[in-house]
Amino acid sequence: MNQDTREDTVLSAIEERRELVNAAIDEELPMAEPTRLYEASRYLLEAGGKRLRPTVSLLVAESLADVEPLSADYQAFPALDGSTIDVMAAAVSIEVIQSFTLIHDDIMDDDDLRRGVPAVHREYDTETAILAGDTLYSKAFEIMLRTEAAPPASLDAIELLAQTCTRICEGQAMDVDFETRGGVAVDDYLDMVERKTAVLYGAAASVPAIVMGADDKVVDALYRYGVNVGRAFQIQDDVLDLTVPSEKLGKQRGSDLVENKQTIITVHARDHGVDVDGLVAADDPSEVTDDVIDDAVAELEAAGSIEYASDLADDLVSRGKAELDVLPDNDARTRLREIADYLIERGY
Repeated sequence: MNQDTREDTVLSAIEERRELVNAAIDEELPMAEPTRLYEASRYLLEAGGKRLRPTVSLLVAESLADVEPLSADYQAFPALDGSTIDVMAAAVSIEVIQSFTLIHDDIMDDDDLRRGVPAVHREYDTETAILAGDTLYSKAFEIMLRTEAAPPASLDAIELLAQTCTRICEGQAMDVDFETRGGVAVDDYLDMVERKTAVLYGAAASVPAIVMGADDKVVDALYRYGVNVGRAFQIQDDVLDLTVPSEKLGKQRGSDLVENKQTIITVHARDHGVDVDGLVAADDPSEVTDDVIDDAVAELEAAGSIEYASDLADDLVSRGKAELDVLPDNDARTRLREIADYLIERGY
């Protein structure tokens, strides 16, 4: 299967499950009073998004149960002990956590747009946006409790979700700290990426296994799959920021350089003698031209830093896919492997 065909297959699998997840979000997170709070809470969820994480969750469940794609009722899904669980509730819970993190990230970064619409704090106000994020955070735990899994499994899923949220906050704090540090090691950066981004992919892949009653070996392998592909996803974002035209990115190409953000590329380049801080120098970011970015990218390419990042993402994806051997050899497992590849082959 060539890359274009594989991408079409992956996008089709994501689209099919996205529609089901969207319908479930309406059911699991209905409008309530006060209306403005719940409108703000649902705002980004209704703005779109690929639903990659809940898609991973549903595919893991399909593979473990060895059912035909989309043939089962996700709200009465066959667990491994013969009981039924609501695996869709687990998937929605993961997506609700993702939305909570985006709202708070946009506030901290003072970003104007998210998913092509004004950020929540721009559409409403900062106070409402903070409360909307907090509401989603707490609702995610309510929704996870609706899986109807056996009590020990339900408790384990809740514990993992709580640990995941803590680690996301730790990663965000590390990212903020990196902005004022003179130097960041590769291992430090990978640790930050794991906490801030990858652990939610780890939860997305492993929570369905937990609530379905899989053994620890399977749960742990699926968590490693999610973490590895999640780290690759963030590293690929670092690459795309420099290599994709602004009109496709939806933001200024090279914005990470303009904003002096630490990425795996700049960390590697600094370690190899590049004056990263001097690559893009401008008092006004709007004055940075495409020619300036082109010159900076050329210097990073000459240092081997972009190739290093791409190779690292490839390696992480390969390691992640190897963990899927704990699953039955079926169509859903194949889609999970293809999604891992898609995360580093995608454009904008």
